[in-house]
Amino acid sequence: MSTARTWAVALTGVDGHLVEVEADLSNQTPGFQIIGLPDKALGESAQRVRNACVNVGLPFPRRRVTVNLSPANLPKHGSGFDVSIAVATLATEGTVSADAIRATVHIGELGLDGRLRPVPGVLPSVYAAARAGFERVIVPHANADEARLVPGIEVRAATSLAEVAALHGAEIEPLEVDPVVLPGEDDREEDAHLELADVVGQDDAVDAMITAAAGGHHMMLSGPPGAGKTMLARRLPGILPPLTEAEALEVAAIRSLTGRAVTRLESVAPFEAPHHSASAAALVGGGSRVARPGAIVRAHRGVLFLDETPEFQRVALDALRQPLESGRIELIRSGFSASFPARFQLMVFCVLLDSVCIESGGVIGPRWHLQA
Repeated sequence: MSTARTWAVALTGVDGHLVEVEADLSNQTPGFQIIGLPDKALGESAQRVRNACVNVGLPFPRRRVTVNLSPANLPKHGSGFDVSIAVATLATEGTVSADAIRATVHIGELGLDGRLRPVPGVLPSVYAAARAGFERVIVPHANADEARLVPGIEVRAATSLAEVAALHGAEIEPLEVDPVVLPGEDDREEDAHLELADVVGQDDAVDAMITAAAGGHHMMLSGPPGAGKTMLARRLPGILPPLTEAEALEVAAIRSLTGRAVTRLESVAPFEAPHHSASAAALVGGGSRVARPGAIVRAHRGVLFLDETPEFQRVALDALRQPLESGRIELIRSGFSASFPARFQLMVFCVLLDSVCIESGGVIGPRWHLQA
């Protein structure tokens, strides 16, 4: 069989699009070409796939291999297509079962030694596969817990390309290798345990925090340094209503896109506190080839804390108006457009109330002044 097909997922924002990966052998000058709007990282997949196959003992075709990523007009980026390209290429000569790979979605990056490396965005990718009706997905070992958060789909974790090939019927005995692991967790859990009950004094501000949490109101606090503005802000997620399962999946999908570890669904609302030197692109998101979520997207279903608000660029603050009203941010570039959810609770702070350089316009809720 000279042509084989399998599936991968291309992400545009948090939306996943199923991509058919076709591999074809032809009697031309030996080579390996990937077509279908790949970016630089995806174009380099050819060398990673070739070396990975050879180093795990899988026969690589000696004829010309052409890999097409369909639909061809959809931009594809990243190294998460490596595994799907490898198994489609191996199936052209019958090394793995063409029928088995056709019913499976493959996600993951290949190392030169054949090990599967984790990639960002696995959760929205698996969710897109489940929504498209697929019943099985193969992911790197490090992304297994994240992928299993999506119900209704069988998740198979693999540590090497040889193990993937064996799952698809290849006559190979996978060697035991150490799986590639994700970096350690960040300090999110530390903030999740902060309690509003720890605050002593500032009764008016505490009452305002409770009112804002109950009604989903935005807030503005002012006061001298050391009055407790930041301390109060970091405790707001702890008194917000717990996230529902659907909301927790949204938050986890965004967290996955940023490359951070996702091992379980969090019930505590996220908290983002960008530095006052952050640009408009850092707040709302951006990117020339790939859409990256900004601080307002990472704060979806949670709190966006802007300390020293007057120090932020005016254009950055103005960029918040439309997401505050619509709950979404649309990023449009010459080569792509992406939509991210951005429904967050805004808290702005400054030393003196009169120095705030942002107009509420009916968006910011009550203003509270803290005493030292």
